[in-house]
Amino acid sequence: MAQVLEFKLPDLGEGLTEAEIVRWLVQVGDVVAVDQPVVEVETAKAMVEVPCPYGGVVTARFGEEGTELPVGAPLITVAVGSESDGGETGASEGSGNVLVGYGTSEAPARRRRVRPAAVPASAPAAPKAPAAPTAPAAPAAPAVPAASDGPVPVISPLVRRLARENGLDLKELQGTGPQGLILRADVENALRAAVTEERAAPAPAPAAPAAVSSALTEGRRVPLKGVRGAVADKLSRSRREIPDATCWVDADATELMRARAAMNATGGPKISLLALLARICTAALARFPELNSAVDVAAREIVQFDHVHLGFAAQTDRGLVVPVVRDAHARDAEGLTSEFARLTEAGRAGRLTPAELTGGTFTLNNYGVFGVDGSTPIINHPEAAMLGVGRIIPKPWVHEGELAVRQVVQLSLTFDHRVCDGGTAGGFLRYVADCVEQPAVLLRTL
Repeated sequence: MAQVLEFKLPDLGEGLTEAEIVRWLVQVGDVVAVDQPVVEVETAKAMVEVPCPYGGVVTARFGEEGTELPVGAPLITVAVGSESDGGETGASEGSGNVLVGYGTSEAPARRRRVRPAAVPASAPAAPKAPAAPTAPAAPAAPAVPAASDGPVPVISPLVRRLARENGLDLKELQGTGPQGLILRADVENALRAAVTEERAAPAPAPAAPAAVSSALTEGRRVPLKGVRGAVADKLSRSRREIPDATCWVDADATELMRARAAMNATGGPKISLLALLARICTAALARFPELNSAVDVAAREIVQFDHVHLGFAAQTDRGLVVPVVRDAHARDAEGLTSEFARLTEAGRAGRLTPAELTGGTFTLNNYGVFGVDGSTPIINHPEAAMLGVGRIIPKPWVHEGELAVRQVVQLSLTFDHRVCDGGTAGGFLRYVADCVEQPAVLLRTL
């Protein structure tokens, strides 16, 4: 006799709490093998094919293409151990994988979680999965499992933590997700409403805000989700939590450009300017390790890293992404060039994995490609600093006591003032500028 198992949207890692269904790879009635991809989803970070850990017959799909589902919501149900899938009853235990490459070792424990017997009215008990392939492909309201530690309909641990840190009782909230699921947006809206009530004056609201509110209702609305939403959340958190400061300096990059031209004239693989700047950054971080760190707020400690995982800002059709070059300090200019090219191409194609988009310890942002001279970068939380590089253009410059036209670039460093003072930040930036102006300075650190 077949056993019907429900496969839920797995935890894709790195704090991602929802994903959008881009394309179904199977139909109701299809026979699937263990670890066969069944759906393609888009998270705030990348496009991912989700494999099913069960082998059998697909009896139901949950969600149309374009639907956004929270982590833990049902994706499909599969009848396993039936004659139609070859009678492989052992398949009912699945492969042990939830998403190939992402936290598979912990997945079986999540699937074996026992649901509470009682569920509150705001979160009805999940209906039994259909036992035949004729079930509808996309039920209008998929059931939401109750949390294992209480009756409140919350799946994401981030939502629970956000509520707990702000003293918010989740039992008092009405979720806007499927079947009353409480989403992060519900908690944030409740917190904003609480702040508004505290600050509200007894006098009636002035006319100006009312006019603005009216104007907002008339404008075109674009959902703040996907990559744009992730960027908004990340930058807002950075500005909210990090006391940042910025220093900058103009540097004569003429010799650096000549050095790159000489390196590329040898006939070997071409070296990118970004790779040379990255090589300078890793050398500077070796001298000023305070900037290759992060602040552990809970422990009130600064964590200094002994490796440099270098993030770099890349603009794609899906928005701004920050791929990470692992162990950048151990790569030469040629290796850095190759890895920058690989990650950039993967970003443009939407193939970057969560592992390639997280774990950075320092970020290099070359906004000069947009034709601008300077900027004040926002730190990529939870890192401690970001180096910004403007465009390199001919400018009047005093060189060896005489006025000359030189290739000039503006460098800016935004840093977390908790990890160091201005002297350290200035020393780092000055060393970077010295290497740009005189690349031979870099040889002393090799």
